[in-house]
Amino acid sequence: MTPEQVSGVFDAGESFVENTIAAALVLIWLLVLALHLARPYMLTNLRKFTLRLGADLWWIVYVALRDILLAQVFLGSFIFFYPDVVSGKDLPITGGVAAVCALGALLLKLTSKGEGDMRSWRLQSWLLAAGALLYIGPYILGVQLTAIDNSFAKQLASILVTSQNVGWGLWLSYLSAVAAGILGLVAVFYNLRQTSTARPKSPAA
Repeated sequence: MTPEQVSGVFDAGESFVENTIAAALVLIWLLVLALHLARPYMLTNLRKFTLRLGADLWWIVYVALRDILLAQVFLGSFIFFYPDVVSGKDLPITGGVAAVCALGALLLKLTSKGEGDMRSWRLQSWLLAAGALLYIGPYILGVQLTAIDNSFAKQLASILVTSQNVGWGLWLSYLSAVAAGILGLVAVFYNLRQTSTARPKSPAA
């Protein structure tokens, strides 16, 4: 194979992976929001178990699946922090902002008092609802309309698709990356502070 053919194969593979991630995030966002809002239902069924082991397994599987999918949303949304991907691919223009909402929900899970903290749960609900709307809306109304030969569809795509609105797409990508970095630093400092305060003091001599 010539160098041009090898480069073409790698470019095609990269494009396939990025487009697959963008499409899969729609389903994962829906699953994350549904699992989060299903918490009252899960708690209601938790009380029906007669064995403590069954109740523990039910709750552990639910919490693990819910939080792992949320982390996967943020990790998959890393493509919105790369300017070359944002400017060259058909992606929802507010995908980076949606990623920041997902990271904000993860940070609230880290800093809250646990599953009994209803104030934190409500804030997480608003963040996840906003993130799902900011991602799925532009994807359905923008990315999926790029193949339709219609003036209204083209006008929507020119606003909601990053490759057709590069200026706003790059600015939102940079702002989202900065916001995600700030939230990441807050999480690191919180963990360091928790580690230092939780460390047992040595007995006095």
